[in-house]
Amino acid sequence: MRFSKGNDVLGTTNRGNIAESSLCTLCRSDCQGKCETWLSSLVGRKLLYPRDFGTVTAGANNINTVGVSYNSLRIQGYAYGSHGLKSGLSSDPDDCIFPNVSLETEFGKEVKTKSRIPLMTGALGSTFIAAKYWDSFAIGGALTGIPVVIGENVVGVDRESKINPGQERKGKITSSPELERRINTYLRYYEGYGAIIVQLNVEDTRNGVAEFVAEKYGDKCIIELKWGQGAKDIGGEIQVTSLDYAIFLKDRGYVVDPNPKDPTVQEAFKNGSIKSFARHSRLGGTNLASVDQVREDFMSSVEYLRSLGFKRISLKTGSYGMEELAMAIKFATEAKMDLLTIDGAGGGTGMSPWNMMQSWGVPSIYLHAKAYEYASILAAKGADVVDLSFAGGFALEDSIFKAIALGAPYSKLVCMGRAIMIPGFLGSNIEGVLKPERKAQVCGNWDHLPKTVTEVGSKAEEIFASYFDVQDKVGKDEMKNIPFGAIAFWTLADKLSCGLQQLMAGARKFSLNQITREDLFAGNRETSREIGIPMVTEINDETARKILNS
Repeated sequence: MRFSKGNDVLGTTNRGNIAESSLCTLCRSDCQGKCETWLSSLVGRKLLYPRDFGTVTAGANNINTVGVSYNSLRIQGYAYGSHGLKSGLSSDPDDCIFPNVSLETEFGKEVKTKSRIPLMTGALGSTFIAAKYWDSFAIGGALTGIPVVIGENVVGVDRESKINPGQERKGKITSSPELERRINTYLRYYEGYGAIIVQLNVEDTRNGVAEFVAEKYGDKCIIELKWGQGAKDIGGEIQVTSLDYAIFLKDRGYVVDPNPKDPTVQEAFKNGSIKSFARHSRLGGTNLASVDQVREDFMSSVEYLRSLGFKRISLKTGSYGMEELAMAIKFATEAKMDLLTIDGAGGGTGMSPWNMMQSWGVPSIYLHAKAYEYASILAAKGADVVDLSFAGGFALEDSIFKAIALGAPYSKLVCMGRAIMIPGFLGSNIEGVLKPERKAQVCGNWDHLPKTVTEVGSKAEEIFASYFDVQDKVGKDEMKNIPFGAIAFWTLADKLSCGLQQLMAGARKFSLNQITREDLFAGNRETSREIGIPMVTEINDETARKILNS
């Protein structure tokens, strides 16, 4: 479809097979490049344009789209008008320039949460890769002013956390160093834009994570209930290679496969025929047998979280079928929740079973199109519909525009998982080379800078296009505390922001809330039929005929 392994126009290439998002299906933290997202983390907005200006011409190769996907949606442009200019600006061409496009958005009911750009991270939970690169993700997200999500099981897998098994949920956790580190890292650079979101699954609820967060951080955090994700239809997994750690997780109450306490398994592990263990979370809702029971249980959970003092509560749901989608939108709306993230099939950042990722659930574009339809039904009945965030295989600025437009006016954010992690990996690898004394601390994977990096520069000030933007924000003295992964995060966000501003200016939309579904058209009839977006030749055709016949 849209992407091939090598893009000669941008000078990028993918190491592995390519997903719909443009990322490799298997994204390595030690990758030496250089897909579009990887290189964007270094050169930023420069990668919006063809390379070698002045010696080349370039043309698109994705005009005739096939199949149903986000890549089969196209973005409208207009030859006149301007909408949503900020106060103090006029419709004069000197004001109607893409740098004047406002990307700010907000979500929530009683308490509004602002974001500088319509982006949030996926849930970065108990996977070791999330823990290793957390400083890059959290500081990068806080500096750019977007929400960052701490995923499930962080407390449960932390060997240093203190959980009293005989205690009720309130006061059950007396210490959780890893969860506290993650929250505090974000809050250190938080300036009123974005938020730190803490997610709850079955084990987190049993362990008293919500109570611990409420008591220690009050309303500084958003708490998030989790129904599922787009990568899999079971609970989260991690893989461990230590028998001792596997037994610890089993004693913490997790499902561990194979059973590390089984003598036969222990013998197999000692002899090398079993080399690792998979830790699984439990399915939620197994004791509920009807929609009414789900609603009652859900409302009770939200009411309890509010009683703890949480002023902002969100819900994350996965690529289940239409019944669960309708329940998520309806119940979240009734409960006056602040955000609902809808994750379509194709996503994933952790250790999801491969063929499960390939075969289960509703692909993102279908799920998001139906979310708009269901939200519109509630709105027509007078409901104040919950704000939506769309997730499931996004990496580029045009996908952000398309997702916001497809769900408008209900969609406020796009949730990126794997794509927004790449700058954390890349920056850490570079920092490990340029600052070898920090290699272990930042989890650098390289011993030297590869050619793909040295072609850009040899020191941080040369390598990262946004280095001095970050320095201007935090000050020269503070730059020593900013990991290179966070600088790369900012650089990628800057490229995505600039690209989105350009697309919006072309659509004559100078504020995010001005984007509508009419700014999209379908590239083929199948997409038009399935998604409810008119075909290219049908949008404004009636107006065109009036012009011709006037």
